[in-house]
Amino acid sequence: MSTNISVDRVDLNTSGTNLTCDYFVYQRAGVIIFPIFYSLVFLISVCGNSLVLYVTCQKKQKLNSTSIYMVNLAVSDVLFTLVLPGRVTYYIRQFDWPFGDLLCRLATMLFFSNTYAGIAFMTCISLDRYLAMVHRHRLQYLRHIKVVRGVCCLVWLLVSLETSPMLFRTMLQEHRGRRTCMEYFTFEGSSITPYLLFLACTVSFCLPLLVIIGCYTQINLKLSRTAKQNPLTDRSGWSRRTNNIILLILLTFVLCFSPYHLNIMQFMVRKMQGQPTCDELRFFKASLQVTVSVMNLNCCLDPVIYFFAIKTYKQRMMSLFKGYRSTPVPSSKTNTDNSSSNT
Repeated sequence: MSTNISVDRVDLNTSGTNLTCDYFVYQRAGVIIFPIFYSLVFLISVCGNSLVLYVTCQKKQKLNSTSIYMVNLAVSDVLFTLVLPGRVTYYIRQFDWPFGDLLCRLATMLFFSNTYAGIAFMTCISLDRYLAMVHRHRLQYLRHIKVVRGVCCLVWLLVSLETSPMLFRTMLQEHRGRRTCMEYFTFEGSSITPYLLFLACTVSFCLPLLVIIGCYTQINLKLSRTAKQNPLTDRSGWSRRTNNIILLILLTFVLCFSPYHLNIMQFMVRKMQGQPTCDELRFFKASLQVTVSVMNLNCCLDPVIYFFAIKTYKQRMMSLFKGYRSTPVPSSKTNTDNSSSNT
């Protein structure tokens, strides 16, 4: 097999002059970096999320609302993790997809399903904590198990409707005997594409981010008022622990999802104004690879959120590593711990 990196080319029409732009010029390092990176993500995600599902299924008490949302988040991560070996192979083969068009479409759909299911379930967790802490005596029917399961089914349905069209169009491009899979330029097809992608990022990312920030702001205000009214709450560390969990989820959301969506949005604005230059295309292609990689880290960070959010899960997982079972927590206290510790 040739040792040259596959070079994708795109024709630009600038001032009536056709120029050929090699926007894969920065990809030589990716042949080494990305296989290593995604191999590590695969191992960490498989271990972390499988442990979440295993320990959760071993629990004797019923799952509460936050636990159900987090289990669905773990399932989403596991489904995405299944396609990572294909991505590792793709990069090792110098951006050449050997598994055919159908599997490329499926991998693309799972990628975006994980992204937007993750965003949706993080938003649901935020709203659930908002209802539990700010409206403790009102709207609690929205946290009933049947309602929460219905919300999860609705999330999966909406995500499936959003991503299923990718199964009906090719995600491969032929270039010099190699086939690239799930590269951004595969999605370009019409003049309205920049507007559609900008709108999709606004609805699927910006609005959930505003909801999460709003929920956590109200939660922190509630905790501050409670601490002033009852100083023992702050002394017990419960308020501080809750704030740390809230901050962890918000940081995970911003760290993983913001770079990719902001990168897409700024480039779409540039495309609305006119045809990007070759240098802009090259920079966007390189930055897109980096921001996509950062976004995929959510598979590794979600189990960390679960560890700090669910007190009984933390106890059971620690008991697995210590080689003995932790003392069972009475059901009444367990429910209270879960309600106060979940995030």
